[in-house]
Amino acid sequence: MTQSTISIDVTLDDQKIPHQILWNASQSSSEEKQDAKAIMISFWDGKERAALRIDLWTKEMMVDEMADFYYQTMMTMADTFDRATHQQELVGEMKDFAKQFYNKFKKNMQEQQQG
Repeated sequence: MTQSTISIDVTLDDQKIPHQILWNASQSSSEEKQDAKAIMISFWDGKERAALRIDLWTKEMMVDEMADFYYQTMMTMADTFDRATHQQELVGEMKDFAKQFYNKFKKNMQEQQQG
């Protein structure tokens, strides 16, 4: 059996807001730590039947990047749900919601810029 370790280092500023997020994985082809502006980690507690989450982002994360991050995360969550359950109808609904979310975000941003 093979074991892989994922390491995440978060540097906080004086107000305890993430300043830098660095990560690496022992099974990665890159030995250097990778920089990230945001992370979302979810764990499933089967005993409590509850999702445990860690969501962090740096001050450098722009609002449009956050929207891209959420859109892409929702789309990949749908793909994962598809591989696990083969519930294509629900997967389609999840992806449709992600697209609606992203399009609404872009529309709101355009309206703010014109405002």
